[in-house]
Amino acid sequence: MQSHRWIRVDSPGGGTFEAYLSLPPAGRGPGIVLVQEIFGVNAHIRGVADQYAMDGFVVIAPDIFWRQSPRVELGYDDLSVAQGRTLKAGLDFSSAVADLSATATALSRRPELEGKVAVLGYCMGGLLAYLLATHGGVDAAVCYYGAGIDSRLEQSSGIKCPMLFHFGEKDDLIPASAIRSVSKAFAHQADAWVQTYPGVDHGFNCWSRSAYDQQAAALARGRTLEFLSIYL
Repeated sequence: MQSHRWIRVDSPGGGTFEAYLSLPPAGRGPGIVLVQEIFGVNAHIRGVADQYAMDGFVVIAPDIFWRQSPRVELGYDDLSVAQGRTLKAGLDFSSAVADLSATATALSRRPELEGKVAVLGYCMGGLLAYLLATHGGVDAAVCYYGAGIDSRLEQSSGIKCPMLFHFGEKDDLIPASAIRSVSKAFAHQADAWVQTYPGVDHGFNCWSRSAYDQQAAALARGRTLEFLSIYL
């Protein structure tokens, strides 16, 4: 039986934060650090964690906004979007990456962990997944529509792990020029995959958002599982 619960993780800067842990039915497997959007570890992110746990992964989704608003859970209406953007604007990204690194370490030490650890993030989480990869500490990284990656490509030289990027062709937050910049920066890296999905917007993977596109989401998920099966 699959099981899930909230656990606590020690922050390197002091204090502890909560994280949603979802275990696979078999009880053991490779690991995923799942990084939220600006909406918190909400029902959608917990659903994604459970989804990957059903695929055999040990998944931990840490509460990135714990210093500002612990366990915040937002929806996708205009007010929630505004709240999420305010939280993101107040986020110390260096501390968030350190928390993610601590989460990856905690995951690697769990008795259920059998294999390697990847980071997988959406939107803000996609950027954070990229930043964690630049610091090392994970064996693979998957970035869904991570806005801002193109402005931090000078840090890509620190990446030693396989990378998978998913972008929507019609993303109003990530222009085509940004996708081209990411593709160019990783063109030399054989284990870096850059995938673009025609006709879809930002957030196409989230079934709770109007931008959700079932075909693109299913295709991206299939590619993610293939990528993880190769590199984990």
